[in-house]
Amino acid sequence: MFWLPLTLLCAFSLATSDALVKKLFPHRDAVAVAWLRLLPGVPLLWALVALQRPPAPGADFYWATALAVPLDTVALVLYIRAIQASPLSMTLPLLAVTPALLLVIPAALLGERLSVAGVAGVLLISLGCYALNIGEARRGFLEPLRALARERGARLMLAVAVIYSLTSTLGKIGVTAASPLLFGAAYFTAMCALVTPFALAGRSRSALAAIRRELGPGRALLPGLVYGAMIVFHMLALSLAPVAYMIAVKRLSLLIGVLYGRFLFGEGRFRERLAGAVLMLAGVLLIGLFP
Repeated sequence: MFWLPLTLLCAFSLATSDALVKKLFPHRDAVAVAWLRLLPGVPLLWALVALQRPPAPGADFYWATALAVPLDTVALVLYIRAIQASPLSMTLPLLAVTPALLLVIPAALLGERLSVAGVAGVLLISLGCYALNIGEARRGFLEPLRALARERGARLMLAVAVIYSLTSTLGKIGVTAASPLLFGAAYFTAMCALVTPFALAGRSRSALAAIRRELGPGRALLPGLVYGAMIVFHMLALSLAPVAYMIAVKRLSLLIGVLYGRFLFGEGRFRERLAGAVLMLAGVLLIGLFP
């Protein structure tokens, strides 16, 4: 059960990085912000790999990385655009789609089998993610989905959720074929390398220069340092737990994101989202007690 505290730390780090991106980089070029989010974690991850000295990875490591990196890079840019375009409480709940899809995809590709209580826990977390936005339901239970569909940020986040269901499964293949830290270091170095030419050209380069002038290097790199810590926790937890369990519990970042939205950005309907919080916590409890 060591994966559970690691995943909770992962969720907290992700939500904190999201909030820092929204606070420090509102309306900034998404490619520039994606690059700043990736870059600080790369030396951190390789330093940990050097300390661990893992064995050489297996063949599955290479094809899983080659497939997942382009998908995750696109998802990262879309993710940043989503949280910039709409309130956190309107975009982050759409990631509820990912745990539900992960009840099917890892079972088909990896042969993972979950307990009945575990499946119920994952579904409760997904339902809780949806209910976090139930305050928008002025015309019935399905109104949040209709309202979110009208938000550009929500549409972007829905695409991200689908991509994450695929890359999470590929990530499980990668960490199984290599050490979690080695896979994380290689994976996010490749993502950073893919984004770098675009980040250092045209409008993105101008955005980076403006960020450096206004914030200084310390504040500009802070979201990326927190994101780097998230990567470490994510890869370690993913190596220890079924994909659906780990990603479902990681979605507690949505609940933490709603808290950040309320207290940092003044987003409303906080009390109405308590039902979603209860459902999510009940789901985590089921997974934790009856995996």
